Amino acid sequence: MSDIRIGHAVPDFSAAATGGQTLSLSQFHGQPVVLYFYPKDNTPGCTQESQDFRDHYAEFQALNAVILGISRDSVKSHDGFKTKHCFPFELLSDADEALCGLFDVIKPKNMYGKQVRGIERSTFLIGRDGKLAAEWRKVKVEGHWEAVLAAVKSLSK
Repeated sequence: MSDIRIGHAVPDFSAAATGGQTLSLSQFHGQPVVLYFYPKDNTPGCTQESQDFRDHYAEFQALNAVILGISRDSVKSHDGFKTKHCFPFELLSDADEALCGLFDVIKPKNMYGKQVRGIERSTFLIGRDGKLAAEWRKVKVEGHWEAVLAAVKSLSK
């Protein structure tokens, strides 16, 4: 169970990212941060979700929001995924599941009749003050970007 709750500060973290970078949450202080956790690079739902954020990136940027995708895939896999689909935002590798554990997104899933541990598609919006402003769990991809954008806009009011 995660200690991260709406209205509470999100602990700083660092993770390996696309382009050979290491990114920390603290470097985005003062900006809204959208963290979207997805199960796997180059799978249909994950590709669509990432493309939706890509296609509406300018709207998020206009609100000074940062978008970061996170999965357990390697940075090498992320670099290929990002290049293939021209994502304008960075992808973080959580191979050791530290961020997945922090945000409590690893859940038991059924895959071809077998129980496996996997990422439950989830998104978290961190406000300019570093506090969790909103969260979406068990995300359905269709229209999700719109809900996230509306929440980012509400932070500006």
